[in-house]
Amino acid sequence: MKNKAKLFTLATVLATGFALLSACSAAPTSSSSAGTEIGKTFKIGEDLELSGGVSAYGTAIKNGASLAVKEINENGGIDGKKIVMTSKDNKSDNAEAATVASNLISNNKVNVIFGPATSGGAMALLPTATKSSVPVVSPTATADAYTVTKGKVNQYAFRNTFQDSFQGKVLANYAEKNLKAEKVIMYYDNSSDYAKGIEAAFEKNFKGSIVDKVTFTSGDTDFQATLSKIKGEEFDAIIMPGYYNETGLITKQARALGISVPILSGDGAADPAFIELAGKEAASNVFFVSGYSATVTLSERASEFVKAYKEKFNEEPGMFSALAYDGIYYIKQAQEKSHAKTSKELAEALAKVKDFTGVTGEMTIDSEHNPVKSALVIKLDNGEMTSSEIVKP
Repeated sequence: MKNKAKLFTLATVLATGFALLSACSAAPTSSSSAGTEIGKTFKIGEDLELSGGVSAYGTAIKNGASLAVKEINENGGIDGKKIVMTSKDNKSDNAEAATVASNLISNNKVNVIFGPATSGGAMALLPTATKSSVPVVSPTATADAYTVTKGKVNQYAFRNTFQDSFQGKVLANYAEKNLKAEKVIMYYDNSSDYAKGIEAAFEKNFKGSIVDKVTFTSGDTDFQATLSKIKGEEFDAIIMPGYYNETGLITKQARALGISVPILSGDGAADPAFIELAGKEAASNVFFVSGYSATVTLSERASEFVKAYKEKFNEEPGMFSALAYDGIYYIKQAQEKSHAKTSKELAEALAKVKDFTGVTGEMTIDSEHNPVKSALVIKLDNGEMTSSEIVKP
C-alpha cells in the first residue's frame, strides 16, 4: 500500500550540542515498595529531552502528550480523576534523566513516568523507578534491553513503539525484497545502543552481503574521510542507523560526494530535523522506519488527531507526537480497566492491555511489555514523502 503526499512543514529544531546517549549498564533493581498512591488526581511525570542534542524528539513528545491530556481532562479525566502533568527537562543526558525521575517520584509523587524519548535515557532511570514501584512508559524507546534485560522482563518498563530488533528486520527485508539490494554498506553510530541494536538485527536477517562496516560517534560533524573511503567500493545501498543529528549530515555530505544509492535508516530519522540537516535536495532516495505518518490512515482516530493537532500547534504531527498521544491514552485504558489504587497496581494493568486502538494503529502488549503493532517504511525525495508502506509484525 502506497500513499503519496508532501511531508509535514519543517520546523527549525537544530541543537548545538549532543549528549552521549548510550544506555545505562545497570540492571533494574528489585522493587521493595508499594508504589505511590493514586489519590484524587492522576499524576504523570514527564521526563523529556526538552533541551540538548535531541530536543526535537522531546518537544514533539511533549506536544502530543499535552494534547491528549487536554482532551482527557475536558472529558472527565482518567477514571474520573483529573490528570496533573509535571514536566521536567532531562537535557538529553542519561544521568540527568535518572535524577529527574528521582525528583518526580520523591517530590511530586507521580503515578507513572512518561518518557524519556531515547532508549538510553529510559534505561538510565529504570533502576530508580523499579525500586519505587513506579512504571515508566516511554512512547519511543526502542532498545530491546529496555523491557527485557538478560532474559528477564523489567517489571516497570513499558512502551508503545516497536523495538530495535523489529526495525533491523524490517530494514533487512525491505533492502533485499523491495530495493533488490545484494551488497550494502553498514554505517552506524557505535556510541548508541539504539543504532547497535538495529545493526545487529539487520545483519542477522539480511541475506545479501555487508561489504563494509564503518561507524560514527554522536557529536561527529565531518564524515568526508569515511564517505570518500566507501565511495570506491561496490554497493547497492547504505544502512545508516542513528539519530538525526549525524544521519542528516552524513546524508548531505554523501550526496555532495556523488553517492546516490538508497540510504536506509531507523525511526531516528523520522523527524523534520533530519531533512533540515540534510537539505531537501540531498534528502532523496532515503528510506526510514516510522511508527506513524499523517498520510496513512492506521485507525479511524487518526484524522481527528491530525485536525486537533494542527489547530493547537499550527503544524502536522510527526511520529514522536503521535506515539506520545497514544501513550497517554494507553495509560488511560490501563487505569480505567483496573481502577488501580497504587502505581504498582497500575504497572500490572499496563502489562495486560489488549486491543488498544490509537492513532498509530492497533496494539496489544505482549508478555515482554512490547506492543504488537505495524510499522511503516517511508521514502523521501527532495525532502518530501513520496511513499509509505505498511509493514506487518
